Amino acid sequence: MMFDLFVIGGGVNGCGIARDAAGRGLSVCVAEQNDLASGTSSASTKLIHGGLRYLEHYEFRLVREALIEREVLLKAAPHIIWPLRFVLPHHQGMRPWPLLRLGLFLYDHLGGREILPGTRGINLRNDPTGKPLKDSYTRGFEYSDCWVEDSRLVVLNARDAASRGTVIRTRTKVLSARRADGVWELTVAREGGQEEKLRARALINSAGPWVSQVLGAVVGRNDPDKIRMVKGSHLVVSKLYDHDRCYIFQNADGRICFAIPYESDYTLIGTTDEDHKGDPGKPHISEAETDYLLGAVSEYFRTPVTRQMIRWAYSGIRPLYDDGASKAQEATRDYVLKLDQTDGGAPLLSVFGGKITTFRKLAEAAMEKIAPFFPGMGKPWTHSAPLPGGDFAYDEVDQRIAALSRQYSFLGGANAKRLFRAYGTGAARMLDGARRAEDLGRSFGPLSEREIAWLKHQEWAETADDILWRRSKLGLHMSEQEQDALRGFMADGGAPKLMRVGS
Repeated sequence: MMFDLFVIGGGVNGCGIARDAAGRGLSVCVAEQNDLASGTSSASTKLIHGGLRYLEHYEFRLVREALIEREVLLKAAPHIIWPLRFVLPHHQGMRPWPLLRLGLFLYDHLGGREILPGTRGINLRNDPTGKPLKDSYTRGFEYSDCWVEDSRLVVLNARDAASRGTVIRTRTKVLSARRADGVWELTVAREGGQEEKLRARALINSAGPWVSQVLGAVVGRNDPDKIRMVKGSHLVVSKLYDHDRCYIFQNADGRICFAIPYESDYTLIGTTDEDHKGDPGKPHISEAETDYLLGAVSEYFRTPVTRQMIRWAYSGIRPLYDDGASKAQEATRDYVLKLDQTDGGAPLLSVFGGKITTFRKLAEAAMEKIAPFFPGMGKPWTHSAPLPGGDFAYDEVDQRIAALSRQYSFLGGANAKRLFRAYGTGAARMLDGARRAEDLGRSFGPLSEREIAWLKHQEWAETADDILWRRSKLGLHMSEQEQDALRGFMADGGAPKLMRVGS
């Protein structure tokens, strides 16, 4: 089988590139060795943000691009992306007040902000956000960024790509890729299955932390470009405060740490930055990272955050281009695209680094790189195109949730909100025809057999963990008994096929 474009890697960059390319008329195949978003793209701090601290490293182009993208993505997927307000308390021993004010002034104006509210100064003595903090923090700033359900962002890009003809192959490993007769000849293998030969006119290496391994072991290069693997770890703890705003704290080492309301009942704390050696597929939070995060937030909160409050932890590897920076936190977060057309053969484009916020711009830049090889390719189109389920105005979320709750009153308000936040306008398609809870099939706590069918046949979920920790975070809310029942159900084949991708 011949494709125009073969993409290695089913993270946000790979799926974003596939979506963009398919919308321009190219035939595309994506191969992901595990589940979609199973690596870096599901282990972020869940923020669509400009990167306030990157201003200190003079990465103005990256910050400006990311700031602009906040509102582009908010309009494209308002069900999984929404505005957040961040509180930055002033710490007397760290960055001076005037420097913070200047940085936030630039942050407000670099990106042509239209939707998100601007920065304001706050008196923490009488503002609700001051109550959880120690008395020594008396003033600060409040500014805007956005939240994103990161794994769902990947899946929505894959769904949109599939609706435009892209073949998505999860749990499929690329064993080899070699140039022959002006194209790429690839050998792939399904997890535990038979090998298959495919061909493509161009190859995109978007393998994230495995990008250098692909260049070496798969493509056969003797001198693959190097990446710097930087581990970022997060803690999920019992809810630390009741208001809906987030905190950004300055740490003594010059880094920052976030404390963010998470999944209604929790607070998300992150992140760390430390160099990672070894298997990129198995990062784990270290004892030192745990101590670092607990200490960083306990410096600010009135009540210390302890190990007994930890409910979950996760780590991911940022595959940054190795620019020789002396510290992990100083390595550039900008993306680097390297085009290889050895001896005029079929092109190979490798993707290094990048932020979840700028995945769409990265995809456009990738298309620009390969455009000379596809002269009939269409023009950029994703700037104003909604992602699946996001075909409504960004300020209509609450009324859409209320309408879904009225139409399917048996759901209950909390579950109606969860479903709309996950699937947007697709929730009504999923629930179509249901008049009572029993119509949705077997129940696994908040999860129904109808929803499992959607996740299997619209979103490539194959295991319970795909559902519990990537398509959702229901693993935090379901009992062990409910999770075990789901695992057994999925192992036995799961829900019947009710719909197909792209239907």
